[in-house]
Amino acid sequence: MEQEKIIEKLNAQEKKLDDIGKKVHRMYIVFIAMAILSIITFVLPLIGLIFVIPWVINVIGGTYSGLL
Repeated sequence: MEQEKIIEKLNAQEKKLDDIGKKVHRMYIVFIAMAILSIITFVLPLIGLIFVIPWVINVIGGTYSGLL
């Protein structure tokens, strides 16, 4: 009788641990996705600036070359 209660509690505890493991895995995936998106939203504009700034300097230099 006592042993059956213990086994029942262990089974319930095992089910709860499995649920917690699934939730932790989902949280891990969301964390990784957010980290990747954060890096992309920071790095892509920097890469764009690497190409845009020289182009803008060239355009401004070409525009004002006869005036200076």
